Amino acid sequence: MKRHPERPVLITDAATSQEDQLRSRQIRYVTMMSVRAGCLILGAILISARVPLLPLWLALCALGMVLLPWMAVLIANDRPPKSKAERAADAAAREDTRRALTQPAPEPDHITIDAEVVEETRGRTD
Repeated sequence: MKRHPERPVLITDAATSQEDQLRSRQIRYVTMMSVRAGCLILGAILISARVPLLPLWLALCALGMVLLPWMAVLIANDRPPKSKAERAADAAAREDTRRALTQPAPEPDHITIDAEVVEETRGRTD
């Protein structure tokens, strides 16, 4: 049986729609991949310009080109963190489930008649 909340849910308490979440993840992904492309272009410019500390700059650019795609995929596939209210509702639901599983089953309101038992009883009374 589904429990109804004691107070109505306000629209401002509602979670962000799936479309909005997807759009924000797409924007973050494209931004991170653009930074990766920038690292590649910056590395090419640094090589041609022969700047001081070139190995350090190239190592930073290479690190950005390797780690950014990995992080972008992880971030793009992740949902936003749950709010305190969502975490509290999940904890309450787990507690209700745990309580329901540990309570003894209620006694039925009706009597179940077993046909085999009735036949055995009839045989003794006849």
